[in-house]
Amino acid sequence: MTESPTLRTSRQRLILAVLMVCSLLIWLDNTVLSTTLETLADPGRGLGADPGQLQWATGAYTLAFATLMFTAGALGDRFGHRTVFAAGLLVFAAASWWAAYAGDAGQLIAARAVMGVGSALITPATMALLMWTFTGPARAAAIGIFSTSAGVGMAVGPVLAGFLLDRFWWGSVFLINVPVAVVALVGLVVLVPNFRSPTRRPLDPAGMLLSAAGLVALAYGLIRAGQVSAWTRTDVWAPVVAGLVLLAVFVVVELRVRAPGFDPRLLARRVFGGGNAALGLLLFAVAAVTFYNAFYLQGALGFSPMKAGLANAPTAAGALLGAPLATRLVRRFSLRPVVVPAMTAAALSMGGYAFLGLQTPLVAIEILLLVQGFAVGIVIGPVTAALVGNLPLEQAGSGSAVTNTVRQTGSVIGLAVGGTLMSLAYRQAVEPSLTGVPGPVREQALVSAEQARHVAASVHRPALAQAADHAFIHAMHVGAVWIAGIALLGAVVLLVALPSAGAGGAGGGTRRSVPRTDREAAPSSV
Repeated sequence: MTESPTLRTSRQRLILAVLMVCSLLIWLDNTVLSTTLETLADPGRGLGADPGQLQWATGAYTLAFATLMFTAGALGDRFGHRTVFAAGLLVFAAASWWAAYAGDAGQLIAARAVMGVGSALITPATMALLMWTFTGPARAAAIGIFSTSAGVGMAVGPVLAGFLLDRFWWGSVFLINVPVAVVALVGLVVLVPNFRSPTRRPLDPAGMLLSAAGLVALAYGLIRAGQVSAWTRTDVWAPVVAGLVLLAVFVVVELRVRAPGFDPRLLARRVFGGGNAALGLLLFAVAAVTFYNAFYLQGALGFSPMKAGLANAPTAAGALLGAPLATRLVRRFSLRPVVVPAMTAAALSMGGYAFLGLQTPLVAIEILLLVQGFAVGIVIGPVTAALVGNLPLEQAGSGSAVTNTVRQTGSVIGLAVGGTLMSLAYRQAVEPSLTGVPGPVREQALVSAEQARHVAASVHRPALAQAADHAFIHAMHVGAVWIAGIALLGAVVLLVALPSAGAGGAGGGTRRSVPRTDREAAPSSV
C-alpha cells in the first residue's frame, strides 16, 4: 500500500488547475466537431465529405479513445502518470494540427484517430494524478471541482465552434487545441511530480492486445449499427459478438496473470462494479439525449449553431452548480441519499423530451436542460470519487482507465442505440406522408429529417418538410422514453450497489506508504 506525498495546498491547487485545463481541452474537442460537420460536408467551405466519412470522423476518435484506456492506465502505473500524460498532450497537439490542415476527409479521419490516441493517454492519467495529489476529504472535493470542466467544455464547445466558423476556416476548430496543449504541457512539467506505482510490474502485452482488440471490435459493431440503422446485419452483430468473446478471454487471461495490468476482481467489488455500471448507463442516456437535442434545436427548430450552443448553456450551468453542491451534500448525508434521487431526476428530465414539440417555448426547454445538467452534475463527481477513492494507489491508473472506458463505451452504445431508435421511429412515422412522392425523393426523405428538408426545398414541397419535422418529433418522443428507462435502471443499480450509511467511499484517504517520484523525495517539503 502507498500514500501520496504531502504537497502544499497552493501547489495542489495549481496542479488541479492544470488538470482541469487538460480535461477542458478534451471536452471541447468532443463537442466542437458536431457543430463543424455541416461545414465539412460543404465542397466549397469544407472538404465535401459524405455522411459516412463524417460519421467516421467521429467514430475513429471514439474507437481509439475507448480501446487504449487499459493500455494507457498500465503504462502510467509503470512509467509514471506525468510521463504518459505529457506524451498524450504532444500526440493530441500534433494530431490537432494535422486535422486543421487535412487535405481530404481521409486525412481528417486519420488525424481524428490519432487525436483519440492522445486523449486515451491523457484521460486515465488525469484521474490518477488527482488521486496521488489529494487525500482524504480534499480528494472528493477536488474530483467534484474537476468534474465541472466537463460541463464547461460541453457548453463552450458549440459556441466556440460557431464563433470560429463564422470568422475563420473550418480547421480553426482543431487548431485552437495546439496553444492550449502547449500551455498545459508546460504546467504539467513544472508543477506535477511523476507519480507512479512503487511496484514494477510487467506490461502484460497479452492483456493489452486482447482488451484493445475486444474493444475495437465491440465499438466498431456498435458504431456500425448506428450507421446502418439495423442490428441484424452481419457487419453489426458479428464484430459485437467477436468483441464480447475477446473481452471474456481478456478477463480469463488477466485472472491468471500474476501481475495483470488491471485486476478484473476489482469489478466484483459492489461499489466499484455497480458504480461503473451505473455511470455507463448514465453516459449512455446522456449521449443519446444530447444527440437528439442537437437535431431538435438545429433541425426541427431551425436554430443556428451559435444559437443552439447558447441554448445549451443551462446544461453547463446546472452541472457547475450541481458538482460542488454534491460534495457538501455527500459529506452531510452520505453518498446514496444524494446520488440516487439525482440520478432519478436526471432520468425524468431526459424523459421530459417526450413532451417537447415544434411550438414548445424556449424557456421550457431551458428549464429542462438546467434540471438535466444539475442532476448529472450531482451524480458524476461523487460516484467517480467513490469508485477510485478507495482503490490502492498502485492501481490508480488502471482503475481510472476502467472507469473512463465504461463511460466511453456507454457513450458509444448510447449513440448507436439512440440513433437506431430514432431512425426506425422516424421512417415509420414519415412513410405515410410519402404516398405519391417520386421514388428518388421518397428514398432521400426516408434517410433522415435533414435529408427530407433538403430534398423538399429542392423540389418545392414544403408539406414534405413539415411532415419530416413532425416525424422527427415523434421519433424523439419514442427515443426519450427508452432513454429515461435506461437512466432509471442506473438509479436502481446505484441504490443496490452503494452502502446505505456513511460516506459511501466518496474519496476518503487511508494511511499508506510513500510512492516514488522522479522529481522529489516523499514526504514532500514543498
